Amino acid sequence: MSNRWTFWLAALWLGVMASPGLHAQKLVRGPYLQLPTQNSMVVRWRTDKEAKGYVRWGLSPESATNRVSHSGSLTEHVVQIRGLQPNTRYYYAVGTETNRWITPVEPDYSFITPPKPGTSQPVRVWAIGDPGTASTNQANVRNTFYELHRQRPADLWLMLGDNAYSSGTDAQYQRAVFSVYSSILRQSPVWPTLGNHDAYHADSPTLSGPYYDIFTLPTLGQCGGLASGTEAYYSFDFANIHFVCLDSEDTERNRDGAMAAWLRADLAANTRDWVIAFFHHPPYTKGSHDSDKLSDSAGRMAEMRENFLPILESGGVDLVLTGHSHSYERSYLLNGHYGLSSTLQPSMILNAGSGRLDLDGSFRKDGGNAPHQGAIYICAGSSGQASGGRLNHPANWLSLNKLGSLVLDIDGLRADIRFMGDHGQLRDYFTIEKR
Repeated sequence: MSNRWTFWLAALWLGVMASPGLHAQKLVRGPYLQLPTQNSMVVRWRTDKEAKGYVRWGLSPESATNRVSHSGSLTEHVVQIRGLQPNTRYYYAVGTETNRWITPVEPDYSFITPPKPGTSQPVRVWAIGDPGTASTNQANVRNTFYELHRQRPADLWLMLGDNAYSSGTDAQYQRAVFSVYSSILRQSPVWPTLGNHDAYHADSPTLSGPYYDIFTLPTLGQCGGLASGTEAYYSFDFANIHFVCLDSEDTERNRDGAMAAWLRADLAANTRDWVIAFFHHPPYTKGSHDSDKLSDSAGRMAEMRENFLPILESGGVDLVLTGHSHSYERSYLLNGHYGLSSTLQPSMILNAGSGRLDLDGSFRKDGGNAPHQGAIYICAGSSGQASGGRLNHPANWLSLNKLGSLVLDIDGLRADIRFMGDHGQLRDYFTIEKR
């Protein structure tokens, strides 16, 4: 071999040895948690290069020696850990076959599996609406919750739509979701619903686009509830709570359609103590959107109010959480108000009080998910921006043009709900008690 070729090969070998990351995969998204059950958890992450993805896990950082992988070589890694115990903390790390462990095994990378369905125990839920501005406002709302999260972590969290402005692209999800919420994403499973801005690049009938690519959601009732057959709408159980996610944006909202039929059957089969529904378009709002205007949002708010609220109230719903309007609006304890604001009758307000224990007492309901016992409707679309409106819908007890997010603490037959501001302010609070 000539001296010229010997020199070239030696230089190439030295260059490879001096660049240990040349073939190593880098973490560019996640990890984040999806599809939690009492015996399993899905861990997802993204790398810059294709590789076979691995998760190691165990009951402590030292014993995290169990390993599971997906097949094939991918950049979008989806690994399900099976054989877990209910209500148990597990530690995990993600990696690849060429760069074994990208994340450390430490308390920051851990999760607690859901309890056995029906278990009565304290549960904390975080809910954010229209957060995806990638702004200082969004970060401040997050930081307020993170202070509470450090004291008592959230068991799960809900995204009420418009998760990534302005059109739900993959890059916008990276900026407004994965870069902003990286800490909680790897500790507490997130459950989303589709907003109108997310739907610019997503399609519910074909389950395509970034929203559906990013999230792993139940179609077969894996997490409780009735199988919906689609990721566009679904239900799940956590402890003694039944959650229902509807697609108010891109799925047929006809009262005789597939989503409505599924909802009736799902609620009829429910035996949990609480029913919480969430979707994007609010039935009662006078914020940056107006639920009285049929031209606003192509009538979606009216269709959800007219066609789905009767089903929800017949199924014993307790709380309905939405976004879309960039404000905070909280209703009275309502039942049977399905028309324009001008049609609200005193008989439809079952309790006109504040629901505050230190003022006029909590909202009281019968247990057993009896139909038409009243529900509280909350529009919480100000987790990324607050843009006002008249805020004078007569169905609402309180309306605020303020930033914030919802924190739900449910223990047994008592639910305490708070609206927390962007700098630690307690902007609203109320309690529902069942007997």
